[in-house]
Amino acid sequence: MAFPHRLDAPELPDFSMLKRLARDQLIYLLEQLPGKKDLFIEADLMSPLDRIANVSILKQHEVDKLYKVENKPAVSSSEQLCFLVRPRIKNMRYVASLVNADKLAGRTRKYKVIFSPQKFHACEMVLEEEGVYGDVSCDEWAFSLLPLDVDLLSMELPEFFRDYFLEGDQRWINTVAQALHLLSTLYGPFPNCYGIGRCAKMSYELWRTLEEEEDGETKGRRPEIGHIFLLDRDVDFVTALCSQVVYEGLVDDTFRIKCGSVDFGPEVTSSDRSLKVLLNAEDKVFNEIRNEHFSNVFGFLSQKARNLQAQYDRRRGMDIKQMKNFVSQELKGLKQEHRLLSVHIGACESIMKKKTKQDFQELIKTEHALLEGFNIRESTSYIEEHIDRQVSPIESLRLMCLLSITENGLIPKDYRSLKTQYLQSYGPEHLLTFSNLRRAGLLTEQAPGDTLTAVESKVSKLVTDKAAGKITDAFSSLAKRSNFRAISKKLNLIPRVDGEYDLKVPRDMAYVFSGAYVPLSCRVIEQVLERRSWQGLDEVLRLLNCSELAFTDMTKEDKASSESLRLILVVFLGGCTFSEISALRFLGREKGYRFIFLTTAVTNSARLMEAMSEVKA
Repeated sequence: MAFPHRLDAPELPDFSMLKRLARDQLIYLLEQLPGKKDLFIEADLMSPLDRIANVSILKQHEVDKLYKVENKPAVSSSEQLCFLVRPRIKNMRYVASLVNADKLAGRTRKYKVIFSPQKFHACEMVLEEEGVYGDVSCDEWAFSLLPLDVDLLSMELPEFFRDYFLEGDQRWINTVAQALHLLSTLYGPFPNCYGIGRCAKMSYELWRTLEEEEDGETKGRRPEIGHIFLLDRDVDFVTALCSQVVYEGLVDDTFRIKCGSVDFGPEVTSSDRSLKVLLNAEDKVFNEIRNEHFSNVFGFLSQKARNLQAQYDRRRGMDIKQMKNFVSQELKGLKQEHRLLSVHIGACESIMKKKTKQDFQELIKTEHALLEGFNIRESTSYIEEHIDRQVSPIESLRLMCLLSITENGLIPKDYRSLKTQYLQSYGPEHLLTFSNLRRAGLLTEQAPGDTLTAVESKVSKLVTDKAAGKITDAFSSLAKRSNFRAISKKLNLIPRVDGEYDLKVPRDMAYVFSGAYVPLSCRVIEQVLERRSWQGLDEVLRLLNCSELAFTDMTKEDKASSESLRLILVVFLGGCTFSEISALRFLGREKGYRFIFLTTAVTNSARLMEAMSEVKA
């Protein structure tokens, strides 16, 4: 069932150091306000903070009470207030309102704002405008790498996707460069570097600048990680828009995994209480099923339950001494495994119930048809029916985007009709969302007769020098074509299957989508690793609109051990799905690599659509 690891799979670096660094830095910042203080924490920093420093650690450093940053007056009676927040304008207004309220009441206290992961000039400007800049001390907690698992690091910046890919806001690129710089400081330089996408290129260049400024720190260090990949999310929207069918992906789609843990409600725990479960390699049951196709999970869990029962039954014939040994050595482990088993069986049942109600088979069939380019009319009717039945505004949007990207934009007639039906069904307040999706290239309308491409090709022939690149940029943004069919053929993303695809013994990465599709992002990584560069992939880069945006940087590999050259760090800018993680773990096992993932946040189709939506759920 669980894939066997190759004997020679390289060891993963120990990322617990990142947690210790973050904790020590936070404690150092808190201690700069000596004495008792109250701490105000922004909601979306609570889960990451909990993984780094729990309440008892904060208490040890004289944090008295904890409050959530919300839009209401503070009830704190402490003489010192500390705010741990993201660098957002609304947070600055909140801090300013508290300070000004204190001034009116004639109260003097000390205020400290700790920005995470970095502070922006705009935030200090707001404090200045509100007249409180002199009363507040500002600091930054450069915490941008949270180890969620042995091979998964997250920057926990879900807003990165919208900020960069919709608003064109580049402020987080510095955070990415700093994170990469920290990794190369701790784990040695990266001998081979590949990247694709505009954001990847900018992050890489800024990171290189940081390395040059502090030259000498990593000189002479042995690299622990041999290759690093930087990949923009918009290079492959299709994979992120598909329904996930590996167990971890399905748990994320159904229950939302947040910061590496999930809240299972009463429908899973079969009691009246919810249960927070940490999902990582330490959960032995989960670790064996996380990358499995869902159809195999039940069989595995029931087999496990039988084995467990057999181990319990061994007690029957024991004498007192054996019984004593059993209780002291095995019982605790068995009980723990039993608890985890029942949780995952409960989760599977709950997923099955929801998916049967939603007619999941029919949905997956439509997605596969869209990926392969068959029965487009039937698929369009399915989406229309989905909209008319008001199944879910987010799901309907996702299917429309999948149709648009796989078809290289919708025919104007279809675009208008689907948009009209959607707005009638879910409300006109979604109008702005359509504008966002169009700007991001997720839901577009084909230009009449596609005359643009002819003009475009003439212009791009004229424009060969870099200086005039802006003109081609302007054209490519006018017609950012997805070219999905052509890329799919070129990279063989839809596997030819003779007979039934065996999901129990997968033969390629397509198993993460039931054998119907190999994730484009993963295929690109596989191809580049085989060639050790982008050579021979010019046509693919052209179709991806990334001819100018792919780079390879290879330095001397003589310091790198053969062990480190099989360790590969993949950086997803704009989010990464559990399907992609499972696919690359599979590729690693096939080829004797180990992949490590760094993502701005873990994402899925619903999060992607919510980021683009102007209607807050």
